[in-house]
Amino acid sequence: MDAAEQLLIKILKDNKASITKPRRIVFRTLQKYGLVSMNRLIDLTKAHIDTASVYRTIELFEQFGIVQKIYTGWKYKLELSGAFLPHHHHAICKKCGIVIAIQENEDLEKIIQYLATKAGITNQTHSLEIRGLCKKCEKSINSLSRKNS
Repeated sequence: MDAAEQLLIKILKDNKASITKPRRIVFRTLQKYGLVSMNRLIDLTKAHIDTASVYRTIELFEQFGIVQKIYTGWKYKLELSGAFLPHHHHAICKKCGIVIAIQENEDLEKIIQYLATKAGITNQTHSLEIRGLCKKCEKSINSLSRKNS
């Protein structure tokens, strides 16, 4: 059992929640595959647990801060929270919905901390999402523009 799974067990115990097989399976799947949609998570776990168990587990994990939802328009993807992953931000393509992790940047973090302090916010957490077009979609749009010119 790795340190992340030990932390999962601690969080569940601290919240008086059982350490069940479906919870372990969902956690290990998120750990292995990273950022996934709910449909993908269900597909990845369906050989071992039913769909309702996946939804219940994610709801509980979200409540306990084990997972977070990354919104891509009106849809979302799931990933383990900052308790399990290094701090990072996301770039999201507005066309295809791909989510790209952007590793922490010390200068950016200092600016965010400065802005929070200036606003009187203490004990803050944050996330940053940059929305635009990925290289593939940008290329596709430019190709269409040239064809229509």
